[in-house]
Amino acid sequence: MNAPPLRPGRKITGMSAILVPFTTRRDIDWGSLEAHIERTAAAGLVPAVNMDTGYVQLLDVPTQDRVLDRAASSSGGSFVAGAFVGDRPGDRADLDGYCRRIEAIESRGGTPVIFPSHGLNALDPDRWVQAHQTFGAAADRFIAFELGPMFVPYGRIWPLEAYEALLAVESCVGAKHSSLHRQPEWDRIEVRDRLRSDFMVLTGNDLAIDMVMWGSDYLLGISTFAPDLFARRDALWEAGDPGFFELNDTLQYLGQFAFRSPVPGYRHDAAMFLVLRGWTGSDSVPAGATCRPSWDREVLTEIAQRLGVLAGDGPCGPS
Repeated sequence: MNAPPLRPGRKITGMSAILVPFTTRRDIDWGSLEAHIERTAAAGLVPAVNMDTGYVQLLDVPTQDRVLDRAASSSGGSFVAGAFVGDRPGDRADLDGYCRRIEAIESRGGTPVIFPSHGLNALDPDRWVQAHQTFGAAADRFIAFELGPMFVPYGRIWPLEAYEALLAVESCVGAKHSSLHRQPEWDRIEVRDRLRSDFMVLTGNDLAIDMVMWGSDYLLGISTFAPDLFARRDALWEAGDPGFFELNDTLQYLGQFAFRSPVPGYRHDAAMFLVLRGWTGSDSVPAGATCRPSWDREVLTEIAQRLGVLAGDGPCGPS
């Protein structure tokens, strides 16, 4: 199908996945995490914690809960969070486990995002929709999540018919779409416009952050590099200011670089960029996370200079 019409002057809802910074000893830098949640909320974006950007797959449940506590206290009361259930290939979908994570998030004032798992994404499309009906009975409101396999090995993009059925789940207020392709997202915008205008199509396409021009909102990982600049870009679009395009172009250059293969390495690039901005003291990542080569810092420094946000060389943790 053709692309939907452009929607100039639209107010964009932005959600930004929060990077969890680590110290050189590979402990969570809780102070930097809290500050990053606060600055994201202050910019006007909704902080999204316990997502892929926040290494949720590598955090145990008590640590996930500590992150939720920090989000509740540092976000000003508005945040979303991944409801993650760790499992293995061949495991059955643990719907009770998801409902427990939904309750943990809602009890702290957050909105759950149903993070994929082996069991959930092994379901056939009809049972996947039925699982979300179960989540809808457990949650006041929640966000669904399509995540491509380039991010996690158990990622899956669902048939459009399953997506259409998802819109009938009243408490599902939106869905993040991370295929990194335009056409499937344009198809979802068409379904949304036809069936349920209040449903949020949340782009997770870090390679095409201009999807907001066609009617998507966003829940992005690349925005954790610069929530202030994403907020400025969104305001320019709403105001009809052509400055939107130049700022968007440079932010997209950052996204194209950081989200190259292997895609999970973007989190290390995010840590490097936050060091360049003076927002954390180390670009260390947790054990098990994908690392980028040290020369990435040179490119990221040049991009930070283009954007006018370079705070100085700053201390860099080990790569």
